[in-house]
This record gives sequence, C-alpha cells and structure tokens, in this order.
Amino acid sequence: MKVNRQEYDGRIRRLQTQLQHSGLDGMLVAQNVDLYYLTGSMQTGYLLVPVEGEPRFLVRRSVARAVEESVWPVLPLGSLRELALQLGELFPGRSAASGLGGLTLAAEFDVLPVQQYQRLQQALPAVQWKDGSAMIRELRMLKSELELALIRQAAQLVDEAFEDMLGWLQPGIRELDVMARIETYMRQRGHIGVMRLRGFNQSVITGMIGAGSAAAAPTYFDGPAGGLGLGAFCPQSVSLRPIERDEPILIDIGCCVEGYVIDQTRTVVIGKLEPELEQAYEQSERIIRYTESLLKPGEICERLYAESVRLADEADLAGHFMGYGADQVRFLGHGIGLEIDEWPVLARGFRHELQPGMVLAIEPKFTFPGRGVVGIENSYAVTEHGFEKLSVTREGLIRL
Repeated sequence: MKVNRQEYDGRIRRLQTQLQHSGLDGMLVAQNVDLYYLTGSMQTGYLLVPVEGEPRFLVRRSVARAVEESVWPVLPLGSLRELALQLGELFPGRSAASGLGGLTLAAEFDVLPVQQYQRLQQALPAVQWKDGSAMIRELRMLKSELELALIRQAAQLVDEAFEDMLGWLQPGIRELDVMARIETYMRQRGHIGVMRLRGFNQSVITGMIGAGSAAAAPTYFDGPAGGLGLGAFCPQSVSLRPIERDEPILIDIGCCVEGYVIDQTRTVVIGKLEPELEQAYEQSERIIRYTESLLKPGEICERLYAESVRLADEADLAGHFMGYGADQVRFLGHGIGLEIDEWPVLARGFRHELQPGMVLAIEPKFTFPGRGVVGIENSYAVTEHGFEKLSVTREGLIRL
C-alpha cells in the first residue's frame, strides 16, 4: 500500500500534540503495529518521535526493506548505545555523554516486554519513562478516510465469502471445512490471513464458526463466543464437529486488507431454531437497532453498554447476554482497525465520548450452554451526524 506523506505527517503531528500536552520530550515506539501505523513499515526497531521535529526510525532488521517502506529517515541500530547517540542528536541540550539527564520519554507499557524495558533502562539510566499506552491507543482511535476505505474493502470481501458459503453449506460439513473454504475464498482475493490482537496472551484466527454446543463452549478468549477449537493448544474457533440441522450456526468472521480488519457476525440455521433461541436472536437485533440510535458524536461509550444490559434484562436474558455465568464478558463492542481490540470499548468505566472517525464492532449475542450462541455483529464508523454501517452483509436470522 502506498500512503501519501501527508497521512503520516498528520499522525505524527497529532502524537506530538499529545506529547506536548503531557509535558513529555518524546516517545519511543517499539510495537510492530504501532510502527506500521506511524512509519509505513513493520521492520524491527524503534521509532523516536520528538515533541518537535522529524522522527527517526532505528532499525535492527531489515534495514534495506525499512528504507523502501518507511516515510521517515531510517538508521541502522546495531546496539542500544546507538540509540543513546540518536537521542543526543534529537535533543542537543541533553547529550549522550551527559547521560541524557532530564529527558522524559513515553513508551507503550501495555505491550513492551519487561525484559526489553529493563534493557532500555540500563542503556539509558538517566531517562525518565512514562506510560504512553493510552496516548497511542487514543491516537489510533480516529480513522482517516484512507483507513475507512480499506475497512470497507474488507467488509465487501467478507460479504462475498459469506454469500458464497450459503450456496454450499449443508448438514454434515465440519466447522473446520466451512472455515477452510471461507478462508481460501478470501485469501485468494486479498485477505492477509492475519487478524492482530493487542491484548496479552490473546490471539484470533480469521474468526469463529461454531454450531450448536461447540459455539457455546467456554474458553479463555475475551469474547462472548470463543468456540470449541481443535484442542487445548488452540481452544477457540472451529472444531471437527459436523454441523447439524435445527441448531444455530454462528458465523463470526473477519478479513484483513492491507492490515485493516472488519469484524462481523451472522446467525444461520439449516431448518429452524427452537423458539427460545429464535427469541434471543430477535432481541440481539433489537439491541443493535437501539444502539444505532445512540451512535453519534458526544455519546458516552459506557452508556451504550449499560443500555444493552438493560434491554437484555428486560427480555429476561441477562444471564445469557455476552456469554454465560462466570464466562460472560462485560462489553457490547470494541474498536477495530489495525487490531481487533482497539479503543474505544463499549463497557462500564470507558467514558470516552464518541467522535467522528471512530470505528466500532458492536456484537450483542446470547449464549446457551449445550445449545448454542445466537446474535449479530456489525462494524460502524461514527460520522459527524451519526454513523456509517460498514458491514454490508444481509441481516436477519438466515434460514437454509
């Protein structure tokens, strides 16, 4: 993907404004997705962003490729001693020889390994470090038109794969085979095959396809439905279980185009659902429609979650909402972009106001142990006057 320099200039300026407001001298960026967002390259190294002036990308590997990809100057990084020298050049009043005393830098404490942080402390003993995690996550909350265009492409590709699947889905097909065919369809048309998560020890495949009891199996994955999976090493997503008639089939899949993801869920049944599950599905649509009515600039994130819990409770479904029992998750939706778990989050305690450019996956779902999961998930962009629904796939309980 070729991105114009103006896009990266804007991202760096916004970060520098945050640094200035926080009284920081700069930020050291190390996480690969953040590096890609700010430089256009995911080569291993550190991006030094001073509060004023041009950033520098210090790269361990591959320097040659980073030079081709990065919009900012690239310098080889053989050792952390060179990092100190570069900081000395960026901040002439605090030379490496004097130990860079008085320099205060932000870093991504939420994802920076402790061992790597300790090495930085040893190499730069006079530098003061502050947590810049919220800073970088808030920076990435607001999507540009270029970013939105890539998410729209991913949404279109998911829709095509979903409609293709409906043409051959039948009883007896294993969950794994359904996912393999969907992934093949999307991979051949540009799906990168990777869906990145920022959360510690969290991972995700292209999504989760689960039928009946397999979809409702509890697991560590931080979502309302993780799936049975293929074993204890990967206890999520599809299993070898064959799909049967008259059971809910949760099709929760994403797609990644040029790094940007879409997240979407539809509920399918071959035959018909039992009444209680069908009523729960209908309630998931009521919740998402009501949430849409609140989806506008200025609305507080936690209110959308609180309202969804109220609606689930009024339908006498609170115990099944977003999981079951101790395995319920406490959110209604989450930001998406380069990662599947971006900010903002529609959850209690998350008091960010919705702003134009935020992109949210909203996923009201109901879990019934031993019986299945039903629900819907759409991705939305907040606009000046409301929202744009980025998901284009048909809605409703899909009966085959």
